Amino acid sequence: MTALGILYPGHFAEDDYPRIEQLLGSDIRVDLIGTENEEDADGTATAPGAPDGNAPDHDAWLRRSVEALRLSGAEAVVWANTRGGFDQGWEGAHAQVRELALAAGMPASSTSFGFVNAAREIGVRRVAVAAPYADDVTARFTQFLRAGGLEAVAAHSAGQATAAEVAGWGEAQVRALARAADTADAQALLVPCTALHTASCVAELEKELGKPVLTANQVTVWEALRLTDRRVNAPGLGALFTREPVVQV
Repeated sequence: MTALGILYPGHFAEDDYPRIEQLLGSDIRVDLIGTENEEDADGTATAPGAPDGNAPDHDAWLRRSVEALRLSGAEAVVWANTRGGFDQGWEGAHAQVRELALAAGMPASSTSFGFVNAAREIGVRRVAVAAPYADDVTARFTQFLRAGGLEAVAAHSAGQATAAEVAGWGEAQVRALARAADTADAQALLVPCTALHTASCVAELEKELGKPVLTANQVTVWEALRLTDRRVNAPGLGALFTREPVVQV
């Protein structure tokens, strides 16, 4: 049994994770650890290593999270807040996961890095971004991708203000967002925001668009598996879970 620790802020699309665990159909356990952090007006929970990381409640946040991870028996941990990672920039996001890894005593990463690593895994560089964010937030995400060696050839922003609004979207809205962002130049479509329910529609989106689709909760679990050196074939979770890894030359 491989236990994956997912630090998830708030209560939005956390039900994606038991669905993903079921679709994996293997000896994988996905343990969701609620961070209990409040959101700001943009729907972004305070992240480890964020600019206010020296605040008194930051250390308490980290201690609670680490203790919960240890009790769960997790072998790796991923901070499941896409914007909470890329808003720190490439170097800041690295500092964020380093702090988490040192505190937890296990490999750590974030959803933001999961997108970059997943795109590399399936061998794509040109991507389209379908984001529920405002334009400026989407721009910061594409900048983060660029730092990771990816090119955003198209980006569409839905302009939603809070994670709670995004969490209320149904599959029809997710599909509409994906179609609005897709372009023939893109080798894959990226859908950030872990507040968005996407686990049930990744495979259908790939059939509709004819290309790989990477979504936040999907790549979060994949990134945790990568950290534990596990590969699972799960067609219901899209091309990311069915393709052989790309050999880097």
